Amino acid sequence: MRKCMGGVVAAALWASIVQAETLNTADRSKTIQLASADVAVSLRPVVRPSAKEYRVSTEGNARFQAWLGAFRDRAIQQGIAPATLDRSLAGLTYDKKIIARDRNQAEFSKPIWEYLDAAVSDTRISNGRAGLERHHATLTRIEAQYGVEKEIVTAIWGLETSFGTFRGSNQTIRSLATLAFDARRAQFFETQLIAALRIVQAGDVSAGNMIGSWAGAMGHTQFMPTSYLDHAVDFDGDGRRDIWSDDPTDALASAASYLARHGWTKGQPWGAEVRLPDGFDFATAKRDYTLKPSEWAARGVTATDGSDVADHGQAAILLPAGGRGVALMIFDNFSVIEKYNGADAYVIGIGHLSDRLAGRGPFRSNWPRGDRVLSFTERKELQTRLTQAGFDTQTIDGRVGPNTINAVRAYQVAQGLLPDGYASLNLLEHLR
Repeated sequence: MRKCMGGVVAAALWASIVQAETLNTADRSKTIQLASADVAVSLRPVVRPSAKEYRVSTEGNARFQAWLGAFRDRAIQQGIAPATLDRSLAGLTYDKKIIARDRNQAEFSKPIWEYLDAAVSDTRISNGRAGLERHHATLTRIEAQYGVEKEIVTAIWGLETSFGTFRGSNQTIRSLATLAFDARRAQFFETQLIAALRIVQAGDVSAGNMIGSWAGAMGHTQFMPTSYLDHAVDFDGDGRRDIWSDDPTDALASAASYLARHGWTKGQPWGAEVRLPDGFDFATAKRDYTLKPSEWAARGVTATDGSDVADHGQAAILLPAGGRGVALMIFDNFSVIEKYNGADAYVIGIGHLSDRLAGRGPFRSNWPRGDRVLSFTERKELQTRLTQAGFDTQTIDGRVGPNTINAVRAYQVAQGLLPDGYASLNLLEHLR
């Protein structure tokens, strides 16, 4: 979810992610404490912060303790009881390792096909099907109550914490207090810290048992505290919304609750792989250009087997790797998954893993595996060169969002190139 800042898929962690996925569930359970002793691992892409956000605060416990004193007053004004603060903040110290991790987030620069190779690996599919079978009755009840398919809920569980085996090992209160004291995103994390204290005060979990990722995401489905307060549910009826225990019931139901409250439509796919006709107008392959599948069919867009995609609602064409890769027809449910995490790779990973868990096959089209994605520096160079050439990207931030895609497409049209809006190395070389 956009409020949730789960584990980062850093290059240094990629090998450990893949290694973890080669273990069966029992083996991973035995190794979880060791594997997550220092970092929380998930397949949640995180966009690299802009350079101007890197402001290093003074590392010293004395300053931190002074900050805690002032924070205590602010927390009391917001309804946190002194007794809660006494229990939760007693002996709290600054954790410089948290700031080091925040400063050293690797930019997410894996090509989408490499991301999906891990996110939807054979082992993850096998473990997901085992989880579906093991919790079938619970997931069926969750689906009936919230209208969110059990495969989608299980896929979120799988990508966030590898089905509960990598939930994080950091004390959430300490992590959030350290990040709130730090200058880079102080307001955001102080809000999360207040929310975490409200959770403790309500009795859902003790401060000592509130464990999660280094950035404060918690439980099987990696909720940030504010998202927990807004969307977590007590599905097993024990009087607590417990997303931290080994029993994932409340966490899975909470993920379904989150999607349902953001507009999930049961029975509507997140997307479908499609085949584009010769002469397809690539200028129409953008998120804000939608037609009914029957209208796309009239333009020659079909499912990969040549049949028409069913009319599940308005749909857009998405080309996650440009015109030479997999083409997707995406529906409103794609945007709902984006509320959990806004990265296209994550949404496609959730959607495709859920399809595989439901027994559907892999993508039929090939990815351009010979390509490599642009580095952060190269993406900024691309934006700079496009803007200088008269195709304004609005900002030079290294993030390929709608404005940059529109600028890329406009440049491609002007140059007589395939206007798929794909920010590729070939395009950058063309600009050079």
